[in-house]
Amino acid sequence: MWIQKEITLQSKNRGYHLITDEVIAKFPEIKKINVGILTIFIKHTSASLTINENADFTVRNDFESHFNHMVPENAPYYQHTFEGSDDMPAHLKASILGSTISIPITNGNLNFGTWQGIYLCEHRNNKSRRNIILTLNGK
Repeated sequence: MWIQKEITLQSKNRGYHLITDEVIAKFPEIKKINVGILTIFIKHTSASLTINENADFTVRNDFESHFNHMVPENAPYYQHTFEGSDDMPAHLKASILGSTISIPITNGNLNFGTWQGIYLCEHRNNKSRRNIILTLNGK
């Protein structure tokens, strides 16, 4: 069985946000799958997705601090600056982290490790709605 749905996530501030519960709530079809895979794709070039620690919020804070250090704003060699100092760094961070994740489904649940969750990585300063495509394959 294949099911695909596009959903709009709640607007988030810049940073790394757990969206696992929001994804599950907006895609209840997951519960009908015994064995399958969920692929999530974000339709934006200045935000990304990843899977990481879901228990301690300091991990998400450290992600933000590290990526801001690794990909700074206002680098003198950036040419793409029309939309502000966060624009080019947002594109770079999104490419580094990626636009797609896949998660196995077992007995109607996302088959994560104990401390894993889905992050929306918002790399822009201004809140923005983000759309993701959820594609479910399984039986």
